[in-house]
Amino acid sequence: MSDVFAGHELALPFRSVADLLDDYATRDPEKVAIVDLDAGTRITFGELRDGANRAAAGLRDLGVGPGDRVLLLSDECLEKLVIWLGIWRIGAVVCPLNTELNTNHLTYLSGLIDPSVVLIDEGLDLPDFHSPAKILEFGSWSAAGNGDGGFFASLPDNVSDADLPQRNKPEDVSCMFCTSGTTSLPKIVVYDHAAYWLSGLSTLDMLGLTEDDRTLEYRSFGWNSAQILSFMPFLQTGLTLHIARRFSHSRFFDWVRDNAITFSAGVPTVINILLNKPLGYTAEDVPTLKRMTCSTAPLSPQQWDKFEEMYGLQLLQLYGMSEAGWICGNRHYRSKRGTVGPPALHQEFKILDPEGEACSPGVEGETSIAGPQTAIGTLREDGTIEPIRGSRVRTGDLAVMDDEGFVTVTGRTKDLIIRGGVNISPTEIDNILMACDFLVEGAAFGIADPILGEEVACAVIPKEDGVTVERVQGYCRQHLPEAKVPKQVLFPDELPKSDRGKVLRAELQDMMKERA
Repeated sequence: MSDVFAGHELALPFRSVADLLDDYATRDPEKVAIVDLDAGTRITFGELRDGANRAAAGLRDLGVGPGDRVLLLSDECLEKLVIWLGIWRIGAVVCPLNTELNTNHLTYLSGLIDPSVVLIDEGLDLPDFHSPAKILEFGSWSAAGNGDGGFFASLPDNVSDADLPQRNKPEDVSCMFCTSGTTSLPKIVVYDHAAYWLSGLSTLDMLGLTEDDRTLEYRSFGWNSAQILSFMPFLQTGLTLHIARRFSHSRFFDWVRDNAITFSAGVPTVINILLNKPLGYTAEDVPTLKRMTCSTAPLSPQQWDKFEEMYGLQLLQLYGMSEAGWICGNRHYRSKRGTVGPPALHQEFKILDPEGEACSPGVEGETSIAGPQTAIGTLREDGTIEPIRGSRVRTGDLAVMDDEGFVTVTGRTKDLIIRGGVNISPTEIDNILMACDFLVEGAAFGIADPILGEEVACAVIPKEDGVTVERVQGYCRQHLPEAKVPKQVLFPDELPKSDRGKVLRAELQDMMKERA
């Protein structure tokens, strides 16, 4: 059998979910494994092993076996992760579709995935969702009994490891999930356990997490980022994972303080909210919080400096992709402001010129990925897989690597503003806008120009009343050459963003056209 890890050295040898949970339950059965901050519930490692085994046995009794697909529709909750681990426990495939998708898309994607069983949180309202598979609701899990309804109420008691001889293997398909998108039809990305294991090891290398950490995740586990930043390190180390359905500005620091959180996930939107709408908290109020990350979009050095100074922690910028896992990342032991760090530990990374040759340090090109940490592929309409792994894939992101190996993402190929034949990266202008004291946030984009082809425009959200076009342009002139100063400025109520926090520049272009 070929080496599914393609010769990559593993800091931790691959272990099945069954063996990992058994180890942690044996090591410290009373240690808290998962805390559901919204529900106020928690589960120990001893209870988690038993709960995952019982969920696995319940799925087995429904006819689910190795390689079968289970569609899991739920907001983030403790029950979702117990079921998730039960699915993996018997070598089946978890399919956690984003519940924010419209029901027509959910129905279509369900048919494409062709699950054996659909499990739905009883609290979800999906009246128009249909699937030919068996659909079961699940209620609340309880360590003391069979839960209060649906799937959990029917689980067998006293299930042991001996009753479930199946073990998930590294080459087994592990997950099918959606790329970003709530209005246009997303793609279904297919991963195996080997890729997840490698991405988790990359996370541990970046963040230095151990079994003693207490981490916080408030993003959807239907996203690859939450899976590999939070869920895999939890499985690989046996740390304590705290989850919430979504970020809460008013509750964030209470979560951190009350649960002695040591690490929290982060995205640019959250970083900007905590910077621009501070609640008076300082490092003295949350002394346990050592690190946060920021991914999804680049962060300017000014924002980075300001955030670390305000909250007295280490902020690490990371860079990933649904189809690739981690691409680059700053390390807790080695980082550089304004960059996304060196290539990830298990990513076969290159920056390519238009001819496909590797760029020298200091030369901008398009990032590309390859290797066993990437997805197997994406699901085609006929149910077959469009392969990703096995070839070098261009990401569409522009970047440059310095002499020390740190990578700076400079923009998207499709977002480049081509003004009079000169390429202008909107990210450079974004960074200037985001560092402005009288703006909450801002984003640059290109607009049609009859002479130059394209001209620079921007959209901004002011912190105060009375901010004018002229004031924004005057600020930009202090930091940018005239060719990059926005010639038009929009003041929308909010910046249009994807469900993962990325600014949708095409929608800003449409807004500008409508105004014209």
